[in-house]
Amino acid sequence: MDLGKVDGLVKIQQLRDQFDNLEKHTQWGIEFAEKYTKFVKERSEIEINYAKQIRNLSKKYQPKKNSREDEENKYTSCRAFLAALNELNDYAGQHELIAENLTSQIISELTRYIQELKTERKSHFHDGRKAQQHIENSWKQLESSKRRFERDCKEADRAQQYFDKMDADINVTKADVEKARQQAQMRHQMAADSKGEYSAYLQKFNQEQNEHYYTLIPHIFQRIQEMEEKRIERVGESMKTFAEVDRQVLPIVGKCLDGMTKAAESIEPKTDSKQVVESYKSGFEPPGDVEFEDYSQPMKRTVSESSLSNSRGESKPEKPVSKSKGKLWPFIKKNKSPKQHKEPLSHRLNEFMASKPKMHCFRSLKRGLSLKLGSGPEDFSHLPPEQRRKKLQAKIDDINKDIQKEMDQKDALTKMKDVYVKNPQMGDPSSVDPRLAEIGQAIEKLQIEAQKFEGWLAEVEGRLPAKSDPPRRQSGLYETQNNTTTVNNCAQDRESSPDGSYTEEQSSETQIKVPSTQEFDDEFDDEETLPTIGTCKALYPFEGHNEGTIAVAEGELLYVIEEDKGDGWTRVRRNEEEEGYVPTSYVEVFLDTNAKGAMTYI
Repeated sequence: MDLGKVDGLVKIQQLRDQFDNLEKHTQWGIEFAEKYTKFVKERSEIEINYAKQIRNLSKKYQPKKNSREDEENKYTSCRAFLAALNELNDYAGQHELIAENLTSQIISELTRYIQELKTERKSHFHDGRKAQQHIENSWKQLESSKRRFERDCKEADRAQQYFDKMDADINVTKADVEKARQQAQMRHQMAADSKGEYSAYLQKFNQEQNEHYYTLIPHIFQRIQEMEEKRIERVGESMKTFAEVDRQVLPIVGKCLDGMTKAAESIEPKTDSKQVVESYKSGFEPPGDVEFEDYSQPMKRTVSESSLSNSRGESKPEKPVSKSKGKLWPFIKKNKSPKQHKEPLSHRLNEFMASKPKMHCFRSLKRGLSLKLGSGPEDFSHLPPEQRRKKLQAKIDDINKDIQKEMDQKDALTKMKDVYVKNPQMGDPSSVDPRLAEIGQAIEKLQIEAQKFEGWLAEVEGRLPAKSDPPRRQSGLYETQNNTTTVNNCAQDRESSPDGSYTEEQSSETQIKVPSTQEFDDEFDDEETLPTIGTCKALYPFEGHNEGTIAVAEGELLYVIEEDKGDGWTRVRRNEEEEGYVPTSYVEVFLDTNAKGAMTYI
């Protein structure tokens, strides 16, 4: 085989191999760019989901409207937590910004560029394949002309040899020799033509081959190389942008973290503890010293039991002091034993008994009845004085705000009416009158409401003890001038209990003394001894200093005669003569389900 032919075929085959390798490499480059785009897209989705979860978390722990959490916001720790939640919400917004920038600056740009890259790559390899096909066709034409020239030369040589043979043979006619001569000349002419054609194709092929290897293919390879370098550069820029997107939000993220730190540093434990004290301060006056009760007086008497029994028919029996010391008089158990007579108090109690409407109040005191929290009256009389004052003040502030709103509406409507009067074409002035009348009635109603609450507030502020006054024992008598005031005082005058609740007690202005008149005893003679409805065990010791209460020791077993009515106190009995109230939280109650009026505790 001709060495030149072999060399040309090798070069063309090598060129084809290079195009195949470049095609595979550029395809891998496109797949790498697509893989990086997919990576950034998944990172963006992670940022979006993370921001969404952070926002949901922040929203979950935001205080709900009209809930107890609104009241908790007065504490610095709660406000700091709310500020941290707001900062966390902004922090989530920065992650959303990261996702948005990744999508717009990397994902969208790379996706668009990859499509352009595919189109450009296809164009470059199409040009390369076209140039390769053209040089291969030129080579084939050269090979064809070369083979034709070779064939014609061989035919010309054979024709010449045949002519020489015929010319040397004396037996051949002159005509046959001439014919052989003409045939040899024609073959020589054809060989010359083939030689010229082969020479032309060879020159053309050499020129095209030179142009192919030194111009077309290098130019195509250069464009492919530039395309590849541009792809690598774009991927590198995307990676740099990937980092810059995070770096851009770092200052704001830092501010969010600084805000959280500042919120944490704003917590003031002492301020919060003062808020607790202010919120739950009752305003009750501390009790004074307990008076000494001299039980040795009856021992000095020389009257025997027999003489005391003999004298019952001759004089009015006197009752001794009950063992249930310190009780409020409505809670004292009735008995038939003699009792000491106190004339001055009886005289005053006759005046007290003349006012019948008060008795309902004292029966309520006897039963230990107090209003439950959450279903209290409009004047908040079920609350301790200080808490009641705060509630009343808040109510007055709300009413004043409503009055101001109504006044603003009234002013606006009045101005509108003036405009209508001056410019009748704009509207009828009388059309505003019904609304003005309605607002006027609403304002009047709110003002009456405000006056009512202001009266209650003035009453509470007048009854609160001054902070500079020394503790003293509450004393005095109930006044009988105003029945309504007395009833309100019964609902308002309470004393703190050991477990944080409160009982109905005497105010600093009035106090009930133990009655000794027959008239008052007759008033309660119709009341029978309360039956036992269960038992209870004292969990803690209770001294029972307040009137109406009874002292118990830890672990002591008592009878329950009246269960908790919602005021935090349970009425118990130790024996036939000793009974009183103890805090419900200090005892464990076991009610008899068969007893009348008993409630089953689950």
